[in-house]
Amino acid sequence: MAKGLALCIGLNAVDPQHYSGWSGHLMACEADAQDMTQIAKSQDFTATTILTREATLGTVKRRIEEAAASLRGGDTFMLTYSGHGGQLPDLNHDEPDGLDETWCLFDGELVDDQMYALLGAFQEHVRIIVLSDSCHSGTVVKQAYYHGTADARKSAMGDLPRYRCMPPEAILATYRKNKAFYDPILRERKLIKRQESVKASVLLISGCQDNQLSQDGNFNGLFTSHLLRVWDEGSFDGGYRKFHKQILRQMPPDQTPKYFRVGIQDAAFEKSKPFSI
Repeated sequence: MAKGLALCIGLNAVDPQHYSGWSGHLMACEADAQDMTQIAKSQDFTATTILTREATLGTVKRRIEEAAASLRGGDTFMLTYSGHGGQLPDLNHDEPDGLDETWCLFDGELVDDQMYALLGAFQEHVRIIVLSDSCHSGTVVKQAYYHGTADARKSAMGDLPRYRCMPPEAILATYRKNKAFYDPILRERKLIKRQESVKASVLLISGCQDNQLSQDGNFNGLFTSHLLRVWDEGSFDGGYRKFHKQILRQMPPDQTPKYFRVGIQDAAFEKSKPFSI
């Protein structure tokens, strides 16, 4: 019988000691992780929730490695992340824009190249669904710009929204402070992203495109709030593509969730009801 494991990560802050004084406070990322955990448990996944201070590089990588060692073909791994997205210089020259996208974990950034390596450890035909409610997340299992008027970007409450991205000054300061840590990762030729190195079937539904920003909120991130609305406590009927399209229809034009595939394409997986084992 197939089994499902879920890892739901949410960070409302990061450690300023690593991020050069920047603590990156957000409101709703822990709530996102808790809500995604509830979805996972409702679908009979064995779920683990990791919040803020517990969401370290070592813990997150270890949990993904444990899932890779445990799951077999036909099993399902659900990986969700809500938090800041960051960027680092692409030193192994595999990114067209010269930047690697990252997840800002509590004590350091997980580079997209590292994520590919972690996914590459899963066995053939394991089904993996990744949901990333963070900035620059369009291919994160792989530069922000601000556009539009302030009035157009105001929330229903009349306030300018919070975004889940590192400010440019924090990006630069964090990298320069920690070059000795990041440069060996960023230069590692073995970590160059190659789709053929991933044997599992991976679907990513991201909160936005690589060059966009994801909004935080008071109760959930904007992407997660619409995901929950479309899911409608499990009454959604359809596959992952329909699920993505219905979320996309509800999003503003400057935050467009992406549907991205890596590894072996599995039509049955894509047509299955989201979060089913």
